[in-house]
Amino acid sequence: MKRIAALFLLVFSLVFQTGCSSNDTIDGVFPDEMMDGEVPTPNQQEEGFAPCENGMAGIYPCNGYDLLGKVSMEVFDASFGNDVWGWTDSETGKEYAIMGLDNGTAFVDVSDADNLLYLGKLPTATESSTWRDIKVYANHAFIVSEATAHGMQVFDLTKLREVNNPPVVFESDARYTGFGNAHNIVINEDSGFAYPVGTARNDIYLGGAHFIDVSDPKNPIGSGGYSESGYCHDAQVVTYQGPDSDYIGKEIFIGANEDEVVIADFTDKNTPFEISTIQYSNTRYTHQGWFTEDQRYFILGDELDEQTFGFPTRTLVFDLLDLDNPVLHTSYTGPTDAIDHNGYVKGDSFFLANYTAGLRVLDISGIGEESMVETGFFDTYPTNNSASFNGVWSTYPYFESNKILISDINSGLFVVAKSD
Repeated sequence: MKRIAALFLLVFSLVFQTGCSSNDTIDGVFPDEMMDGEVPTPNQQEEGFAPCENGMAGIYPCNGYDLLGKVSMEVFDASFGNDVWGWTDSETGKEYAIMGLDNGTAFVDVSDADNLLYLGKLPTATESSTWRDIKVYANHAFIVSEATAHGMQVFDLTKLREVNNPPVVFESDARYTGFGNAHNIVINEDSGFAYPVGTARNDIYLGGAHFIDVSDPKNPIGSGGYSESGYCHDAQVVTYQGPDSDYIGKEIFIGANEDEVVIADFTDKNTPFEISTIQYSNTRYTHQGWFTEDQRYFILGDELDEQTFGFPTRTLVFDLLDLDNPVLHTSYTGPTDAIDHNGYVKGDSFFLANYTAGLRVLDISGIGEESMVETGFFDTYPTNNSASFNGVWSTYPYFESNKILISDINSGLFVVAKSD
């Protein structure tokens, strides 16, 4: 019994150390420890095109989306994945996936869907971590992680044009160390500012937003920060062009701050201020959200409500007609029990990373009339659709080619596209 108890304590210790960040944030708990079934064995090699026919694309359940290709975790020489973003080279027209891994960041040329090419990896700046996040600005990738003392890596993406004998090991072109760990990074491409969020709760900005001028990407400059609303898990920052005339042209921050949504004005970096906050019922962990393109509505996911309250995937929509007085507009309930994670808007579609239920695509053209309708999906985790932390972490739907990137925690990078 003592040996069993000792083994239990060892396993519990490992789960705690890898499943929670240094900030006790709750996001994508280490996949091997939070499942209600076995982990599917990652594929040993890339998979090619598989059309969605009769509800399946090869082994993957689907509706209206074909598999173009896949790169496995084994190809990446990593244990698990996390965030994903994309870059289109304006000079060559090529499209690239940038995928976060536990031990670094992978770069994949996805221009030719029949021949996905893994170009190489930028190793983590310090140590491995479950959490890594990437955004792109001015042909550079900006990468943060919950890894201790990681800071922000800056990588010149134009180097991907001249890669010989891939995969190679890349080096960063700059590294900003004005903070240590960070859960996420936000960039407003209009202003040229990056906003790492979810840093240490005891740092100068209490885990709120750090302001970094990245207009010269290889020379990032710290320019203050915002701490008044406390720890921020994820956010979006825009140059506001929405319906509230009081804030036209202002730099507006909207943050998912664990138990509420915070709206703030970051226009003057010396005097940022809170505009309003949003609370809602059955709050468990206010995780991430995205504006509709007209900036009227904000679509939000609460990461832990499905597990805590036992209802199917819930997505909340807030009406921001008046930024000073936002209101709950409607809630969407999905067809499975899976946990919602990152979601992004492109046109009249909302692309939701729904963990074990895969990528779900919602028509939001009727959002003003409280209508959101699922139009398709691609499920990278066919084992189940339960409320557990496996499957899809994030998605990137912004390529002009309409390819969609999906990062799967367990299995790697998927590239899909709407069926003809």
